[in-house]
Amino acid sequence: MIEWIIFALIGAVTGIFSGLLGLGGGLVVVPSLMAFFAWQAFAPEHLMHLAVGTSLMTITVTSLSSSYAHHKYQHINWALFKWLVPGLLIGGLLGAYVATLFSRNLLQFCFAFYAFFVAIRMWVPILPSTSEKFLKKNNLSMFGVIAGCLSAIVGIGGGSLIVPYLMMAKQSMQKAIGTSAACGFPISLAAVIGFIIFGQTEQIDKHQWLTGQIHWQAFLGIISTSTLFSILGAKWTKTLPVNVLKRVFSIVLFIVAVYLIN
Repeated sequence: MIEWIIFALIGAVTGIFSGLLGLGGGLVVVPSLMAFFAWQAFAPEHLMHLAVGTSLMTITVTSLSSSYAHHKYQHINWALFKWLVPGLLIGGLLGAYVATLFSRNLLQFCFAFYAFFVAIRMWVPILPSTSEKFLKKNNLSMFGVIAGCLSAIVGIGGGSLIVPYLMMAKQSMQKAIGTSAACGFPISLAAVIGFIIFGQTEQIDKHQWLTGQIHWQAFLGIISTSTLFSILGAKWTKTLPVNVLKRVFSIVLFIVAVYLIN
């Protein structure tokens, strides 16, 4: 029973920060699950892989609910999404394969670098529009592969990569965020398939709730609360000092990054 409670709490915290700060859940889910799996005495070499794979599994659900909300407000550029999808699928599967080859320390370093990058981005002004050449089909396809691969390696939906790219391509903030939310589904779907296929190991398959490097109990516990609390977090943006909270969260990310590197 304690496991279900902890996973539900992780989902609640993830949902609140996602709704309140517009951040992907992977930043909360991955380090939280890594700590919890360590407490459950999983083999150290599998901790990070299980956390990343399971984080991506939760994103398959949260990205759909987020996409539906953005679609209602016509904030998704489906034409761009269509051209990004093939690259995102290839990149997500490739990233999962690469991640399963990485050692725990290397995968931790990748996530730490990503957390550091996001923390810095919170203090930097949004990039101005530059050129629509970023919207050419070949450029979108290539970017999709890169974004999908990097997202799968660190267990995220790709928003921190896709939103800046689309804004540089002269897309509005609303369209960039909405389209990015939709992109989270093909990335996470392909990556989850990869973590199931390429993550089969004799040592972890004997554990209950595991398929490859996906922990189904953690997934179910997290999504049971994350969507509901993301709605609550979005409502709190009207009353809480979001900019101050972003700065505080960025400091927490710095600390997490330093801890994972050491």
